[in-house]
Amino acid sequence: MVIPFDHGLVGHSDADVLLHAVTDALLGAAALGDIGELFPDTDEANRGRDSADMLSLALERVQAAGYEVVNVDTIVFAQQPKLSPFKEPIRRRIAELLGITVDRVGVKAKTGERVGPVGRQEAVMAAAVVLLEKV
Repeated sequence: MVIPFDHGLVGHSDADVLLHAVTDALLGAAALGDIGELFPDTDEANRGRDSADMLSLALERVQAAGYEVVNVDTIVFAQQPKLSPFKEPIRRRIAELLGITVDRVGVKAKTGERVGPVGRQEAVMAAAVVLLEKV
């Protein structure tokens, strides 16, 4: 999902910080490493890579290890743009990518209160927690 704003994010892949956080949380909950091990920025194949693709591949690994996603809770830390109008579409997209219902996806948005790199609009950060169940 593209959120209209006059600034963009810079990263080796597509720089979708929220999907990266969900991918890391998913891999971590199953003790399968992290996004940097699976998709290293030293591999040119990952330059500009779609974060949704990375999440889908991580989900395949988690499912192959015998887990299913119970729920996910996320937070995006950004001073601007205001993300409230986009929270529901983001929830739906994450649910779609994880193959779960939208009522099992939480998306919150917080500002930096004009403090630190987030508050000064130098950075956007995200955090995610994933609950898995062994099947």
